[in-house]
Amino acid sequence: MKFGILKHLGTRSPAAAARWAALAYLCAWIFTWPHVTGAQEEPSAQDSSPLPRFCKALPGYQFEFPRDHFSHRCFRTEWWYFTGNLSDENGRRFGFELTFFREGVDNPYPNPSRWRVDDLYLAHFAISDLAAERFFYADRLHRPGIEMAGADLDKGRIWNADWSAELRTTGGGESWLLQAAEGDHRIRLELTPLRPPVIQGRDGVSQKAEGEGNASHYYSLTRLATSGVIETGGVTYNVSGLSWMDHEFSTNQLQPNQVGWDWLSLQLDDGTDWMFFQLRLNDGSRDAHSAGSVVLPDGSSVQLTAADFEMTPLDEWRSPHSGGTYPIRWRIQVPAQGLDVTISAAMEDQELLSRTPPE
Repeated sequence: MKFGILKHLGTRSPAAAARWAALAYLCAWIFTWPHVTGAQEEPSAQDSSPLPRFCKALPGYQFEFPRDHFSHRCFRTEWWYFTGNLSDENGRRFGFELTFFREGVDNPYPNPSRWRVDDLYLAHFAISDLAAERFFYADRLHRPGIEMAGADLDKGRIWNADWSAELRTTGGGESWLLQAAEGDHRIRLELTPLRPPVIQGRDGVSQKAEGEGNASHYYSLTRLATSGVIETGGVTYNVSGLSWMDHEFSTNQLQPNQVGWDWLSLQLDDGTDWMFFQLRLNDGSRDAHSAGSVVLPDGSSVQLTAADFEMTPLDEWRSPHSGGTYPIRWRIQVPAQGLDVTISAAMEDQELLSRTPPE
């Protein structure tokens, strides 16, 4: 079994609005989700007009690619997660993460300036060097003015300054070129999808809570053949392996009694790919909107409800940096599909904490 990617999303609070976090193997993100109502038609990629209201994620959404790989400006919150497990020719193992976020701003003031703020773009970049037990991360926060950041269909790019994910189309299909560098840490990786996009949820939405629009539009590229270069600690490694990409956009998701969630993905040697998320309530129980999926070797998928699986934390790690506590070992059971596995974070200390001011 290949090791998967784990994310643990912490408790939300007003004080956490400007604080966000992530890890390359064990991921944590703290974010205050806005509550906005109303809907409008999706603007074109060239439309830069202000957005006084935001769309709801509603059933019946029809995904279309490559359009849906890029920005959906009438939804308030959007993210693109690229994560992977790689190794060099000697078996030295690495994890990486390159993640882009867009947060829409409800700006009612007319302003023709290119510096007008209707969106903020965040990003983080992380490398885990397992042999050295060394974790590196960096983060950014930019406005899109003068094209400092964006996610543009016409350009075929998602970017934050010089960190980027570029969609390349050839006669053989599509691939993503990821590039990021900070100090003496760098990645240049090509990711080629081995399966078509998997639409998570039902009828075009991944429902996260009761009520219309408390959901997201969410798809995954669950198995991306990956090769390229990782540079860390002053040494360059030629690496290969598998990656995973999640893209999700929404306006409302979590509700006040939902204090966070745990998310993980698995890429197994039998060719199946699994995704699970477990929403946590403020009384310690699991929300009934927790869900997941399994992707079979032929590319077909089966959606899972909360009743179909169990995620049981077996061990935890307490951060000496933030004091936060994170599950780092889990038992995952899906009785109807015959899955019963125990997985562990490959390294404990992979916490990313950021309070970077915008530029």
